[in-house]
Amino acid sequence: MALPPRYCLFLLGMLGIFALNYLTQGQTNSTLIFTKENTIRNCSCSADIRDCDYSLANLMCSCKTVLPFAVEQASYDGRLTIWFTDTFTLGRLLNFTLVQDLKLSLCSTNTLPTEYLAICGLKRLRISTEAKQPFPEQSLLIHSGGNSDFKEKPTSLHRGWQTCLYVSFLDMALFNRGSSLKSYSIENVASTANNFPGFSYFKSFPGSSNKSYVVTFIY
Repeated sequence: MALPPRYCLFLLGMLGIFALNYLTQGQTNSTLIFTKENTIRNCSCSADIRDCDYSLANLMCSCKTVLPFAVEQASYDGRLTIWFTDTFTLGRLLNFTLVQDLKLSLCSTNTLPTEYLAICGLKRLRISTEAKQPFPEQSLLIHSGGNSDFKEKPTSLHRGWQTCLYVSFLDMALFNRGSSLKSYSIENVASTANNFPGFSYFKSFPGSSNKSYVVTFIY
């Protein structure tokens, strides 16, 4: 027996509402930050933007300009993509920032120095060097996030600093090479300053006295 037309329209309307809600919930914006001509742009994007396509980012994303001296360390729950041309500005944006899913895209042909960036709580890293060398994007899974401590929100101690139990050091010189992305981790590090005296970052690192760290080097 055929359903009444009014009932069919009602069912179609309900299906349309459920489908719209599903699609809306599935869309999660990601953060894109890029630097160009001494300007920093912070963007919220609902779709992936081709690396280093500044015009498309300004067109497709919701962006705002951030003054360089106003940059502060922050925390990012979702995906963070940074297009950069030099390590100095990138360091101001990223050093001891809490981010779990990070993509770094080098948007210049400059040779980068051997400098280290310290990142808190990093689970997944992707890098792209298409502007410098036409290599495929590389991806590295650092932590699976199965440890409950890893999911804890950090507590701010000083301006621009946060406690973090997972610290990753990224060697920026890896953007000059065509070799595969690699990493190694050291667990149960009781004192970062004592175990790594050569890293000046740790001298002022606001560590916790009753917890150990996992330190990862990415190269």
